[in-house]
Amino acid sequence: MDNRDEVSAFLKSRRAKITPEQAGLPVYGQRRVPGLRRGEVAMLAGVSVEYYTRLERGNLTGASDSVLDALVQALRLDEAERSHLYALARAAGPAPKARSRRKGARATVRPSVARIVEGMPELPAFVQNNRLDMLVANPMGRALYSEMYAEPAWAGNTARFAFFSPAARRFYADYERITHSAVGALRVEAAKNPYDQELSNLIGELSTRSDTFRRLWGTQDVHLFREGTKRFHHPVVGELILDHESMELPDESGLGIVVYSAPPGSPAADALKLLASWAATNAQAPGADAEATG
Repeated sequence: MDNRDEVSAFLKSRRAKITPEQAGLPVYGQRRVPGLRRGEVAMLAGVSVEYYTRLERGNLTGASDSVLDALVQALRLDEAERSHLYALARAAGPAPKARSRRKGARATVRPSVARIVEGMPELPAFVQNNRLDMLVANPMGRALYSEMYAEPAWAGNTARFAFFSPAARRFYADYERITHSAVGALRVEAAKNPYDQELSNLIGELSTRSDTFRRLWGTQDVHLFREGTKRFHHPVVGELILDHESMELPDESGLGIVVYSAPPGSPAADALKLLASWAATNAQAPGADAEATG
């Protein structure tokens, strides 16, 4: 796969973020480029300027793990950036066999996994794929994201909801951080799964319809969804500050379980109880099943 433009843009963007002072290098005179020069990165990585120039022009074919690790150190890449660099290097190699393309196929949620999600009645939980589609959500998950499920056009996709829905700016109290993380996660997945046509279509749709997405996509930043805290402003229960855990399933499906929770006795825990009561009432209302499935 020809991903030279992607590789080049990523390496240039990371080089521009590291100052000579951060790298422990002396500074002489006025500098015309932001961040480090190519020669400085080459020196820090222990490779020739010619070789690093080839890498930054997008040619990662044949780059060894030791060279990639040297770049990680020289450019001070974090875990997400290191994973992304390795994914780009793998994609630059020979085309994968048919078996390796399985991640690009539509993954299905095993019944046992669905039961795990449904078995957490007091916590919002859902199964998400690498395109940020909510494939299965329990009643609390659907209640938390009620505004997304209310609009069939978003198709249960949190990226479409975040970038296309006016309600998202109210719902996500930290809207800029949420959208930045979503774009970074999609960039990671695009490098890991370059043959996933549905993922490519989603990124193309977001790029075409959202100025915010295009701006964030241009930063080349990457993100791994793991654990953290999110602030929501729910239309019914108000402010919610929830901890979240993202657990990738131990197979090649690319699916993960996301669960939100709150410390016992906290205002958010009380708000979750109110959300559960509202979800139960909403589920009993006429037509609720159709609305929930969007």
